Amino acid sequence: MPVYLLSKLWCSHKSLDKTNAAGTGRSKRHEDAVGAVDDATCRGGQQTVQHSQRTEHAAAFLRSSPTDTRVSSVRKKPSASVCANIGQDEDFEAARKKAESLGAKKVFIEDLRTEFVEHFIWPAVQANAVYEDRYLLGTAVARPCIARRQVEIARREGAQFVSHGATGKGNDQIRFELTCYALYPEVKIIAPWRIPEFYNRFRGRTDLMEYAKEHGIPVPVTPRAPWSMDANLMHISYESGILENPKSRAPADLYLMTKNPEDSPNVQDVLEIEFKKGVPVKVTNMNDGISKTTALDIFSYLNEIGGKHGVGRIDIVENRFIGMKSRGIYETPGGTVLLKAHLDIETFTMDKEVRRIKQGLGIKFSELVYNGFWYSPECDFVRHCIAKSQENVEGKVQLSVFKGQVYILGRESPKSLYNEELVSMDVQGDYDPCDASGFIRINAVRLREHHRLQGLSSTKQ
Repeated sequence: MPVYLLSKLWCSHKSLDKTNAAGTGRSKRHEDAVGAVDDATCRGGQQTVQHSQRTEHAAAFLRSSPTDTRVSSVRKKPSASVCANIGQDEDFEAARKKAESLGAKKVFIEDLRTEFVEHFIWPAVQANAVYEDRYLLGTAVARPCIARRQVEIARREGAQFVSHGATGKGNDQIRFELTCYALYPEVKIIAPWRIPEFYNRFRGRTDLMEYAKEHGIPVPVTPRAPWSMDANLMHISYESGILENPKSRAPADLYLMTKNPEDSPNVQDVLEIEFKKGVPVKVTNMNDGISKTTALDIFSYLNEIGGKHGVGRIDIVENRFIGMKSRGIYETPGGTVLLKAHLDIETFTMDKEVRRIKQGLGIKFSELVYNGFWYSPECDFVRHCIAKSQENVEGKVQLSVFKGQVYILGRESPKSLYNEELVSMDVQGDYDPCDASGFIRINAVRLREHHRLQGLSSTKQ
């Protein structure tokens, strides 16, 4: 997901502060920000941005929205750009050339894939992170990863301004800006899609596509694929355009990361996934013996297998943090496989009451991440609690991936709390069935008293 950084620019901050736009009360510096370019394309995850700002202070600009195109008029050219590789299918050399053709004089290609998996996806796996019971947070966990690196580069380059291409209606503006403010409290943020001069000029997708065509800016959005995409190693999301009607079915050719389950192989892939402290450390394909042991390789391979079998497709309406409902379609193949496997090994190794508390923490973690609070003190606390709960989540899970589904086949663990002799129906073990009578009577005290005092015991059902 390309991110563009402006470092050295031309006019002095002091002189611009003295010049206000006529009749608006805005500074000239603000007016020039309105003229920033945000040329962003995200079909397959490719996104590029160009912005301009007249000040001698360095300025960092971030493109970070799952929308097809963000374009505005160019007033000045940027001097540097940053392209973040978080696993999207993108030609980064082409992105470099595109940035340079749009005026970037310095281009940074940042490979964040391993960092993304280890620092962001793995904590989500440990948490069994799912927002509103269905969404695995593929976009939400990527935003703090991207914004963190943007802030690091902004500080290094002496940038005092950052900008992003997220719309004024979505979650991403919140996620990016909260991360920037948390990690760079003094930063100033420019959001073109919240500036009337920008959104009044470009009222919709047609305006943006026409501008891109007029200025020779290649974009992947066409009348045949009129929707917005956000792609990274964890997932691809689709929204907007023809998908805004929640009744409309997604076109069959929309999906890029997963096969249609009907067209997937007729032979299952049996995988063994090994966990330590709640994160996968090894995956082995029992069919052909292929094995992966590094974080990036493990997740990429699970994407490959899950995608081949059409695993991880969902079509939902969700509640945005900003207060509106939106329709989104998501492909999360590797994440879906890991969620099923982790849930299984966690239940196998974790105390019942600890897991009950941890389930609540997982829900809270998911809400915090979705809403953009990754770097909040409460999210830091929740992550530490979840990490503590994972200390004994260790072992191997065998599962089948087949025709859009994940089937658990078995599990083993040196930290298992499963006592086969104790639970067996054929062996008495260290358990006296008579004890169950007292256990039931004690639990029945509350029920008896409730119905007796409320007069419900005599009510005919």
